[in-house]
Amino acid sequence: MNWESELNGFRNYLRVERGLSDNSIHAYVTDLNKLVQFLRDTGVDNGPDKVVLANLKAMMEDISKKGISPRTQARVISGIKSFYKYLLIEEKVDRDPTALLEAPKVGRKLPEILSVEEIDSIINAIDTKKSEGQRNKAILETLYSCGLRVSELIDLKISNLVFESGFVKIEGKGNKERLVPISTKAIKEINLYLSEYRRNLKINPADEDILFLNRRGKKLSRVMIFTIIKTLTKKVGLNKNISPHTFRHSFATHLIDGGANLRAVQEMLGHESIITTEIYTHLDKEYLKNTIIQFHPRSQD
Repeated sequence: MNWESELNGFRNYLRVERGLSDNSIHAYVTDLNKLVQFLRDTGVDNGPDKVVLANLKAMMEDISKKGISPRTQARVISGIKSFYKYLLIEEKVDRDPTALLEAPKVGRKLPEILSVEEIDSIINAIDTKKSEGQRNKAILETLYSCGLRVSELIDLKISNLVFESGFVKIEGKGNKERLVPISTKAIKEINLYLSEYRRNLKINPADEDILFLNRRGKKLSRVMIFTIIKTLTKKVGLNKNISPHTFRHSFATHLIDGGANLRAVQEMLGHESIITTEIYTHLDKEYLKNTIIQFHPRSQD
């Protein structure tokens, strides 16, 4: 048994059986490669079936000494456990070396949130006289209006814009589709972008249905969205660690603060668990308890 063939099989398992996105699959394999590299560096270049608990503990001790955060350590362990679960399912191993591997305790990390005024200041800092200005304005209005993940934003298709009904169709994690309301402000900025910028591009045939494009007529990268936001944040002098996901956090928080139903926000964010939505919106425990009582079938009379 060798690592390369088993990692390829694991990729296929994550894609086909679990329906994960390419980004999620890449994250899993990247974390597993940390284990492979550690084993090689320490002279234990055995296949996956030869790994024992002592190897895993030594690896985790090594990355801990390198200053890797407990949260990242927990993610690495989760990836390794998933890999060995896959090997067990496929009957390629008859034991799980991760069974007694404990993840470090991870405290709850509250996300950075922007106020409405801060979001306005960032969007207003966009110079629409520049060629990409209107596109960037439409991007940020869409992020905030719909609470999208960055991967959902860059994959957003023109054919999935249902403006006459006030919705966009989103293809989320695991290829699951959901309808998300979109504000009239975002619709206005997207239409301006379509008429003033996109229509003048020489569009790559493979990206004709992709909404947001770069100056070469190709789909934007995740990195580009981060760069746009970081540049604007610096321009307005906001001393916060802001990313595309900050707009998603802010979207959910502002809805809840305004009185939106937690279940509705869960649907719009595309969360499978209402607990995840509670973490994103950092609601108080009493509100969460009452919501679970209201929606869980075991809590009904």
